[in-house]
Amino acid sequence: MLLAGKTGLILGVANKHSIAWAIAESAAREGAKLFFNYQTERLKDNVEKLATELPGAKCFVCDVSQDAEIDAMMQSLAAETDKLDFLVHSVAYAPREALTGEFVNTTRADFATALDVSAYSLVATTRAALPLMKEGGSVITLSYLGAERVVPHYNVMGVAKAALECSVRYLANDLGPQGIRVNAISAGPIRTLAARGVSGITKMVEHHREIAPLRRATEQAEVGDTGLFLISDLGRGITGEVIYVDGGYHILGTLVSM
Repeated sequence: MLLAGKTGLILGVANKHSIAWAIAESAAREGAKLFFNYQTERLKDNVEKLATELPGAKCFVCDVSQDAEIDAMMQSLAAETDKLDFLVHSVAYAPREALTGEFVNTTRADFATALDVSAYSLVATTRAALPLMKEGGSVITLSYLGAERVVPHYNVMGVAKAALECSVRYLANDLGPQGIRVNAISAGPIRTLAARGVSGITKMVEHHREIAPLRRATEQAEVGDTGLFLISDLGRGITGEVIYVDGGYHILGTLVSM
């Protein structure tokens, strides 16, 4: 029971295949009390149905691109608990047309959207959570290898993930004196609802399975347990890091074209 008596907020669950849900399952298994957001009414039923599987879990509406909704969510959370021990940020978005073709054709509007939702939302939600993280804690977010290498069709999302990873380091430096650790998990490609927007995701997963050192695709549960490690006291000495959970794929040199 690594998280007995701990409370966490998990952002970005869409359905049972979400990486955020895998982290939630690992955290709940170790005794954490959890809260969730859902972006729109369209996703409300999915998230609330999943939350019923976890004792005491509750959900709040919040579009993380809207400061007013972030503030409202935190106020609702404060009415339910007097502390927050960890925050899981598993949110990313870019318009579908920005994830096909060439990066050079990315529009100003699509670039701004991707950076706002996928990177700045980590800063905004972390800042809003600080009043409840009086006793320190852990913040984790989800990245991908496209942040540092060119991945076909990932385009502006790779730029957004690079900004996200850099934000992790700056936040870790700012919040370390308050006992708050900030880290990212860079997972291998997984067929989640969000990943469906990336052209060729199925081919990416197959390619990963064929050449990653462990010769298998990344599983949600593997990422979930790494998230558990980082939000628990087992990861108490780690901050500002990007932890790879990709079967070793990131260590390879020149990669076969996908």
